[in-house]
Amino acid sequence: MFRVFARMKNNGVSLRRLNVIMAIIGILASIALFIAMDRTTKIHQQTQELTKDFFSWRSDAYDMQLASDYLTEQIRCFSVTGEWRYLTNYFLEAKEAQRRERALSELEENLGKTKTLTDLVAAMEDSVHLMDLEYYAGRLTVESFGLDLSEAPLEIQNVTLTAEDEKLSALEKRERAQTLLFGEEYRVQKESISAHMQECLKDLMVDIDCEQDKVTKTMQEQVQTEHILTFVLIAIMLGTMILVAWTVFRPLRIGVEMIRNEKDIPLKGAYEVRFLAKTYNLMFQAGIKSQEKLAYEATHDNLTGLYNRRGYDFLIQNVDWETSALILLDLDDFKKVNDEHGHDVGDIVLKRAASAILKSFRSQDFVCRIGGDEFAVIMVHSYVGLTDLIRKKVEAMNEVLEQGDETVPAVTISAGVAFGHQDQEKEALFKQADEALYRAKDMGKRGIAFYE
Repeated sequence: MFRVFARMKNNGVSLRRLNVIMAIIGILASIALFIAMDRTTKIHQQTQELTKDFFSWRSDAYDMQLASDYLTEQIRCFSVTGEWRYLTNYFLEAKEAQRRERALSELEENLGKTKTLTDLVAAMEDSVHLMDLEYYAGRLTVESFGLDLSEAPLEIQNVTLTAEDEKLSALEKRERAQTLLFGEEYRVQKESISAHMQECLKDLMVDIDCEQDKVTKTMQEQVQTEHILTFVLIAIMLGTMILVAWTVFRPLRIGVEMIRNEKDIPLKGAYEVRFLAKTYNLMFQAGIKSQEKLAYEATHDNLTGLYNRRGYDFLIQNVDWETSALILLDLDDFKKVNDEHGHDVGDIVLKRAASAILKSFRSQDFVCRIGGDEFAVIMVHSYVGLTDLIRKKVEAMNEVLEQGDETVPAVTISAGVAFGHQDQEKEALFKQADEALYRAKDMGKRGIAFYE
């Protein structure tokens, strides 16, 4: 075990092995959390179904109460007004709608043989018993108003009045019907029905509370389990982030800084990162000199040491032309020098010209050889007011180059100058400087012209 830790310390932890371990732990914790969440969902659905059942049962119980009250209201209205529509409504509810019977049937199916159902059955029996009294009052009302008994429902036609009630007058029969429907006996029976209904609702509430307590306790335990699993996942995630940050990101950040500072990368972090650091250090040490040499040769002229055309192309893409000037220079009659003295002498003349140009401008300016005897100077931080200064620089260069000897012939330089300005395009600036150079050539040797 100690050897394993020692090797990990020396070589670093393998990211592949670390990722596999953390992935396995994360997957197991995620599966456990998923199972816990699925169970929580089922418990929540159970709670919703329980609540839905409660409202449904309570609605059924209320329907029984409402149906009973509706029957009472319709038969009472009939006894007072004698209008057939109230009696019709009564029997539509009792024989067709049958809300009481349907509600009781649904509750029997859902509740089974419980105390709650016993109360409902008792309420139903009281309500049915009460209907006999309501039929009797309905028969009295039909006769009191002189209505056609044959038009009344059979339940009313089949009622037989007592001999005592048969002797009553129409008005007395009406009063008798209303006394039956509004009297003490009827009220007591209605209160009995209501009492059974209230007892039923109370029992329902008790049963629901017990079930909800069980579900709530189960839900609390389940939520606590989810919290624990969530904490485990968060700990795994944070642990992974810390490990990756310590073994990968931190060494990479240090490595980036070392690369920017052109230094060797320290061997820290995970095994893969250390391997990359070792490889980079070897390549860095082996290639730094070669890179410097290649970079210089790629952008500089071998003969004069000035920037070559590639270097010039790079510079024009990065210089601020709004505050710079482009000066194109060309040796006068250079072809004649090559023809009369040979290319070796021509190369010496080019070197003298490059030296004279380089000495005439500031170290911050860029001097380039862009062709055989063509030179370009990018004069930064310049403006039109420096025309005299540039003219004097060109004159100074010509004074040096005109001092030839027996081995090196005298030459002169012509120059074309264009100043950059806002929204200046690089290609346009070159054309302007080139146009000025041609104009200087037309004016004769050692000339200088400015693009206006």
